[in-house]
Amino acid sequence: MRTIDLPAYGSGHSAPLTHVGFRSDGQRLATCSYDGTVIIWDTGDPSRPTPLARLRHRRLVNASAWNPADPEVLATASADKTVAIWRVGEQGRTTLHTVLARHTDDINSVAWLPDGERLICVSEDGRATLWSAVDGAFLAEAGSHEAHCMMVSVSAQGLVATVGEDGLVAVSDPDTGAEPRTRRYDSSIEGCAWSHSGRLLAVARDDGAVDLLTADLEVVRTVPVSTSAARAVAWAQDDSSFVVGAYDGALHYFDVVGTRLHRVEDRRVWPRSVAVAHDVVAVGSFWNGPHLYDLTTGQEIAAPDGATHGPNALAQHGDELLIGTDSGLVVAVTTDASGTGTVRTTAFTDGPILSLATDGDTVYAGTYSGHVLRHDGTTLASSTGLGAPVPSLTVHDGTLVAGTYNGQFLLLAPGTLDLVERIEAHDGSVKSLTTVTGGFLSAATDRTVEAGGPHARSQLWQHGNLVNAVAALGTEAAASASRDHTVKVGRLTRLPDGTWHAQRVQTLLGPDESVKCVALLGDAERPVVVAGSYDFGLYAWQVDWNDSAATLASGRVLAEFAQGLSCMLRLTDGTVAVAGWDGRLLIIGLDSAGRPEVRRSLHLGELLTTDATTYRADARTLESRAA
Repeated sequence: MRTIDLPAYGSGHSAPLTHVGFRSDGQRLATCSYDGTVIIWDTGDPSRPTPLARLRHRRLVNASAWNPADPEVLATASADKTVAIWRVGEQGRTTLHTVLARHTDDINSVAWLPDGERLICVSEDGRATLWSAVDGAFLAEAGSHEAHCMMVSVSAQGLVATVGEDGLVAVSDPDTGAEPRTRRYDSSIEGCAWSHSGRLLAVARDDGAVDLLTADLEVVRTVPVSTSAARAVAWAQDDSSFVVGAYDGALHYFDVVGTRLHRVEDRRVWPRSVAVAHDVVAVGSFWNGPHLYDLTTGQEIAAPDGATHGPNALAQHGDELLIGTDSGLVVAVTTDASGTGTVRTTAFTDGPILSLATDGDTVYAGTYSGHVLRHDGTTLASSTGLGAPVPSLTVHDGTLVAGTYNGQFLLLAPGTLDLVERIEAHDGSVKSLTTVTGGFLSAATDRTVEAGGPHARSQLWQHGNLVNAVAALGTEAAASASRDHTVKVGRLTRLPDGTWHAQRVQTLLGPDESVKCVALLGDAERPVVVAGSYDFGLYAWQVDWNDSAATLASGRVLAEFAQGLSCMLRLTDGTVAVAGWDGRLLIIGLDSAGRPEVRRSLHLGELLTTDATTYRADARTLESRAA
């Protein structure tokens, strides 16, 4: 397993924060990150959080939990499939106590039982397992889900609640071994939190609501929160209120009877994790440190001091390659034959750009905050808030199509960004769109790949898990990348009635983890497929439509990165641009024998300039007005 190797950004993180966790006294905050580290912050003065220590895993760190019986003990859960138990001294001196045996998949969440000697781990394999922190011994199976288990919370009475992508909420008592109580929802549940008294369990629903449940999983009330999925919940210490992080990029404050108290928006915030201690709220960030807010007023107390620039999207604009980043910068690179060239940066916003599309001289960007931005070379404009992040964009038949986390196609007028139509398209987030003559392809978390226009669409194939990306080679071939660790590729046919069909579909094997991005090169009769994975590998396959069995033994690693790969873009039939979250950019081409090779290597960190501060402030003001 390769180890994340990202350069440190000052005293903070080098990539977005995945989790925040306060020690019970509020004096320490642990932040976890995609950069594979956990930073311990002194939050005794919450207006000036100070880093004390940095802990490392091999892969991204998904969660942490402070021991309820010993305030110097911290558990950290990672995509390296381990949970580590640390002792963190008051001055930041840390020692590793033990590492739990490797799990079969990434660990998404961890929680201590009240005795401080046992802890529950939940994993992407759907299992919840009970462990001894004293000697690292496995104790028991504590539950299971049919899909990824996303979060665990333990009540003051020792009841264990787990939630998952299968929509299951389960409550069990590991001390009695009784059958768990369960409640099933129609869609994914990603967050849960017991109130401090243990009387209520808050469940964050994919439809944007939070249910408050009893320990018997009876609904006390349903609180509408957001137009997009609710992701994380944290309770005030006296259980009188709670804070919700949602995929609309906002923090939502409610009292226990469901009255909205505050709504906090900041494009830099990533509210997949929220924590509360005393009167301070901590939340994750796409920047290099945590955001801290006042629980009573919702006012900002402290914010991170530096951006991270992980690339999320690529587009072609004339002879420029455009790179959309976590910081809101769009970096334009013009290269010449020697591999050097000019670089310019434009700050579209100060939060993540998830998608890019171009139409002539106009550049469009979809944001995590749920806006589409338009830059015509001189003027930056924004749509109104669209209600959910926009991970995919394409231009089709004179209309801008935005794919959202809510599974919708939003048809926007390109010149004004006015919303023309909202279409229920997929049963999950529309992760990727790509234009083909006469229509466009879409890939979504409902496991499907489809083709057609905005309304009349045909399913091409399904994967065994969510689909991250889809790519095309003209109108003759398509490929898709999935969390099921495979790439599918097939020939495309469009019938006279306008429906699309896929033939000779092949499944390509190689990556040991989720495949994030994909592209096609060469000729549709014998295409080359390249794909990038969360396992840091760039893979390549030569497709033979007449020998599907060859795919079981085909494929090779073309290059390795220092983090997962994020996005790809076919520049010409013979070249593809590839970007990784480590900031590395490769141009892949075909040699004289039609085999893929690395033509050019760049690094985003070396390309960035430092003159974007003024534009960033303008972009924040613009998007605030548009909201």
